[in-house]
Amino acid sequence: MSSTSPTIGPILILDDIRDGQMHLAALFITPKGAHPAPVATPDGVAEPQLLAEYSAHDVFRARFVLPADRASSYRWDGTDYALAGLGDDLRLAYVSCNGEEHGDMDRDGAERNAMWARMGAQHDEAPFSLLLHGGDQVYADEVTRGHPLCDEWPDHLPRDPARADLHDMRNHLREGFLRRYLANYAAPEMAYLKARVPSLMQWDDHDICDGWGSLRRSRTYSPVGQALFDVAREAALLFQHGTVEGDLPARFADPSGLHLGWSVQAPGLRLISPDLRSERTRREVMGKRGWQMMEDLATHPAPGRTLVMSSVPLLGPRLSLLELLMVLIPKMQKYEDDLRDQWQSRAHRDSWAHMLELMQRIAARPDQEVTVLSGEIHLATRGEMKLDQGKVLHQLVASGITHRAPPKAWARVLGALATVGETPLPGHPIHIRPIPGQRRRYVAERNFLVVQRTHGHWSARWDFEDTGSSGALPL
Repeated sequence: MSSTSPTIGPILILDDIRDGQMHLAALFITPKGAHPAPVATPDGVAEPQLLAEYSAHDVFRARFVLPADRASSYRWDGTDYALAGLGDDLRLAYVSCNGEEHGDMDRDGAERNAMWARMGAQHDEAPFSLLLHGGDQVYADEVTRGHPLCDEWPDHLPRDPARADLHDMRNHLREGFLRRYLANYAAPEMAYLKARVPSLMQWDDHDICDGWGSLRRSRTYSPVGQALFDVAREAALLFQHGTVEGDLPARFADPSGLHLGWSVQAPGLRLISPDLRSERTRREVMGKRGWQMMEDLATHPAPGRTLVMSSVPLLGPRLSLLELLMVLIPKMQKYEDDLRDQWQSRAHRDSWAHMLELMQRIAARPDQEVTVLSGEIHLATRGEMKLDQGKVLHQLVASGITHRAPPKAWARVLGALATVGETPLPGHPIHIRPIPGQRRRYVAERNFLVVQRTHGHWSARWDFEDTGSSGALPL
């Protein structure tokens, strides 16, 4: 996008739900020196405020409120944008893995964004109330290329880089992250939905770099690694949450942003998004602050359905068997970080059991149910774990809104592993089940998920690139 390109936006983000109102942020990316028009609502006008500056672009945000319990609209630059609201009946879309590791910026837009276009058509027929992004909103793996300090990240790093060189590298990385978010938000298939459906986002490793938190400490705690994380976090706050340091919306558990976990609550619906990256190490999925957020939410009453976003699947097969193979087969050791990223890694067994026990506690109240939404694996699947009182923890995995599917053989390998079974929480075995209408446990097609509430009943459907809509899964 050049300095003469038009404004990108509005990109609608849900800040919070309070007092029966949706508190919203509309993000705009403009050519340098341009100022976006104000946002008009029935209650008045919201003037966009400057949030961040780049070499050829500025980023603005306008904050405003609309009713949460019914349909509404706002107006910007001569266009009215309708919102579905969060009434008794609602539809939520869930996506993940919006890109690819290599060459994503060079892909044909129509091919890359085909599933976004399909979602937009569905929105026109039956509007979505919220758009949930479950991780890897951008694939930033190549932003390190082209600068001498980080060009060979993470394999080769300078031992003691000069402060001036680090400053120059930060500028290089900032512009690289901007280009990726800009390319996504400028795509017409995404832009159409982003202006009409408020987004809630949870970051994952590719929003920083491949395997962040599962890489060796010598990489992540190096001056280059820490600079990369800082710039990625700044970009995530800005482009995923419409905010900056010191200005986090009320839905975030930690106003300082040391972790980016958040929750929102509407009548009969609570959404929880723990941060599985900010405090991650090779031995811990979350740190003290992240776990404290989950402990607090587990004890907080939330009648109805709680949807927990876990960017990596919470219910899965015994991946420790694959980790054992990697120790024995040197050529496979390059995939160690990928498996270390998962809850099912041997390194995270205690953390995994702790999170499942928290799901059990949330569902222990007679008026509460819990469902997990996950992505990350570039496949679609679902899992079940029986809870007490006859309840079931459902996990719905939708992964690969633009990332092309891996070989079907990989889906079969995971399906075979799933037959072994896994019981990290004693007495509560995990089962990976086929999606309604599918023969196998894992589906190797690009996909997105639709979760809906109709007359008080919850259900889910997957939309697949080749085989179309799945059958409905009652929740």
